[in-house]
Amino acid sequence: MLTQSAPRTRHFDSLSPHGFHRVRYHEWGDPTNDRVVICVHGLSRNGRDFDVLGEALSPTHRVLAVDLPGRGASAWLVDANDYVFPTYLATLTALIARSDAESVGWVGTSLGGLLGMVMAAQPGTPVARLVVNDAGPQIEPEALARIGDYVGRDPTFASYDEAETYIRTVSAPFGALTDAQWEHLTQTSVAQREGGRFGLTYDPGIAVPFRTVPAPPDLWPVWDAIGCPVLVLRGAESDLLSPATAAAMASRGPKAQVVDIPGVGHAPMLLSADQYAPVIAFLRDAR
Repeated sequence: MLTQSAPRTRHFDSLSPHGFHRVRYHEWGDPTNDRVVICVHGLSRNGRDFDVLGEALSPTHRVLAVDLPGRGASAWLVDANDYVFPTYLATLTALIARSDAESVGWVGTSLGGLLGMVMAAQPGTPVARLVVNDAGPQIEPEALARIGDYVGRDPTFASYDEAETYIRTVSAPFGALTDAQWEHLTQTSVAQREGGRFGLTYDPGIAVPFRTVPAPPDLWPVWDAIGCPVLVLRGAESDLLSPATAAAMASRGPKAQVVDIPGVGHAPMLLSADQYAPVIAFLRDAR
């Protein structure tokens, strides 16, 4: 077991072009604490990826980790074409409003980091400190091709062990996780379906917009518009965030602090102290 207790799970309804959808989020810390951190996961993951970080931050912060629409315990969207940034940004704006915080810290892994960049770049943004975990304004096409090779598939498994083997295989870039860490990632992203087989807890439809994007977007104008302090974590073996892009992120725009995580590709999962300690130090340094 990686944590002492499970987070509180709450929900709200958010709006997409084709109606309302229920959004689940997981919460740690004092519910009255006005020091709030929003955590947003990667493309095919869910908010329970932040169980360890959420518990570690809970003495000083209230932490809210969302299951984006179509992931984890959140509802699937009626139209798969709505799995796009405007829908996600509307959902996350509603979550910040639900928190009742005037300003927030943000920890985003991969897709969650890109969404955090967009949020932080807006005039009047509530994002006061931003942690971008293995993502950047320039995304390497090879990484998108690798992710596109498995995301959106809907494999099923005869047993839980078979499902864990699959998770370990497609998530090998996460690095040399312990058995307990792999079990945690599996338990929080796999469920038994009707008929007894196991499957992944995300809508395969999330891949529909992902596969129709002709090329990775150029987000340098977004990056240059960010004014808050930024910490960038980079898996030292990442195929998505190149050393050159990370170096440019340190020299332009908000001039981020960059920390390389050795022995990890895309992306550091923040399940061990060596990975989450820089995040906690950065967020607790806020005045």
